Amino acid sequence: MHRQRVIIRTLGVATAVALAATACGPQKSESAGSSSSVSSSPTAGATPEASPSTDNKPGEASPSASASASPSPSATPSVKSIMANGDESEQVRELQARLKQLKLMTVAPTGFYGSKTTAAVKSFQSKNALTASGAVDEDTWKKIQKLSKKPTDDELRPPTVNEVDAPDPRCMTGRVMCISKESRTLAWMIDGKIVSTMDVRFGSENTPTREGEFKVDRKEKDWVSTIYHTPMPYAMFFSGGQAVHYSADFAARGYAGASHGCVNVRDKGKLSALFAQVQTGDKVVVYW
Repeated sequence: MHRQRVIIRTLGVATAVALAATACGPQKSESAGSSSSVSSSPTAGATPEASPSTDNKPGEASPSASASASPSPSATPSVKSIMANGDESEQVRELQARLKQLKLMTVAPTGFYGSKTTAAVKSFQSKNALTASGAVDEDTWKKIQKLSKKPTDDELRPPTVNEVDAPDPRCMTGRVMCISKESRTLAWMIDGKIVSTMDVRFGSENTPTREGEFKVDRKEKDWVSTIYHTPMPYAMFFSGGQAVHYSADFAARGYAGASHGCVNVRDKGKLSALFAQVQTGDKVVVYW
């Protein structure tokens, strides 16, 4: 990011304008990632489901690496996690929908396994005499499936607006576009109070939306990406070529696609109203 700013200052205004949209535009294909045996559909953020994790469950020792040691016939194999914090897949989306059925989650399924999902899984494990690791192993998954039903399409992708995540502490002062990657929401906040909210989507694994604290450095009501030649109405640039902007592709395909790094908004009316309120210099916070 710092390097890009230096380049922009060096090359001048004309080049800066040419670079402004280099990270944006909808991706024609879903992002790179492992293919899924559960679902070939891309998730929000365009990361297909990964194969079950081979990581050891937190707190467990790894199997001995000694070649000379003979394995004991009675040794208990390490328990492998199927889903864990940081994963993103259609299976995680199903997990979240089932946890919502069980009243352990309130946010809409996003497909990303973050802190809220970890806490919900821990709660389920504690209530069902399972090791409360926060990661889903085979026993936990089977128990969740047994106590819930297969989610409907509406449960997996609710037609309503995503529920806003708890604001990051950096969002509690001043004028802020507070953007949560976990709940996939943008909350426009002034002095700690939420004024409006809207659904958003982000870049793929290969072109991620940057996280951190930024400022709106310019606004363009009618902008077209100079690289991808796609419209970016109501663009509010905050980190080099990355901006918050309306996406017709997001409005049409939802979370079946991804941007090239920008924060896409699918509700044009809400974004138009936000664009009128946001000023150059206002804060932007992007966080998990």
